[in-house]
Amino acid sequence: MSSSLRRIVFALFIATTLFCATITAYAADKITIASVSWTGVTIKTEVAASILKSLGYETDIKVLSVPITYTALANDDADVFFGNWMPSMASIANKFFKSGKVVKYVANMPGAKYTLATPTFCAQAGLKDFKDIAKFGDKLDWKIYGIEAGNDGNMIIQDMIDKNMFGLGKFKLVASSEVVMLSQVQAYAQSNKWIVFLGWAPHSMNERIDMTYLTGSTDQTFGGNDGTATVWTNVRKGFVEDNPNAAKLFSNMTFSVSMMNQIMTSLHEDPKLGMKKAGLKWLKANPDTYEKWLEGVTTVAGKPGDVAFKAYLDSQF
Repeated sequence: MSSSLRRIVFALFIATTLFCATITAYAADKITIASVSWTGVTIKTEVAASILKSLGYETDIKVLSVPITYTALANDDADVFFGNWMPSMASIANKFFKSGKVVKYVANMPGAKYTLATPTFCAQAGLKDFKDIAKFGDKLDWKIYGIEAGNDGNMIIQDMIDKNMFGLGKFKLVASSEVVMLSQVQAYAQSNKWIVFLGWAPHSMNERIDMTYLTGSTDQTFGGNDGTATVWTNVRKGFVEDNPNAAKLFSNMTFSVSMMNQIMTSLHEDPKLGMKKAGLKWLKANPDTYEKWLEGVTTVAGKPGDVAFKAYLDSQF
């Protein structure tokens, strides 16, 4: 091989190597976040995407149902999910954890609540426990209100009905969106009409609806501690090894119930703010939180992550 031909071959080798390295780096710098259309999960997702953007990552948010979210994580079509409510999602998520295709990873919000609720005037009239629901079937029009179809909470309610647990066999599950369901609950509560619905905390519903969570949940329903829940961040298999810097950020990102309640309340008071801005506005007012989240985290270029995110926040307000 002539020296000139060797130089051409070597140049082609270098160019190919650099091209492949660029493609690999680009792939590692893109994070796909699975989300569901719940206010709290959406806020967490938007905040995480904003931080990632400030660090130099490209993000893609996919809004999916809960079952499809786990299929996406298992098939490497999504990298991370911030809305694994446990134990209520156990029937959907545990098989993916056991297979190793999805990693439970980190508890991002302990002390949450996820169970059936009712307006407080109903509780004061005797509807306090799961076993009381059937006693007031006529007043409730034999309906229990859930959120979107395929949601784990809906599945639990339907299972309770199908198995006639707590005498609920005559009831019908009414599936709807979070927004529509809560609008109906608020209207019913204001007009003293009876209703039982799927409630959770944190959420602004706890501030704007005079509501009471029912007791009586079991391990077969919303958990044995009256629906007290822990929300987890899940990642796909191999994500931590593939993206150690982003994985460090996700392991640091924890959300208190009070933090989320405050963000959601501000969003309710000013809907034009939007979920992303509501979350970022809270972080700008509470820098200690994002400084802890970004400890040990850098930009894609290797610079301090907290400095980059602070500059990003300043550009947003």
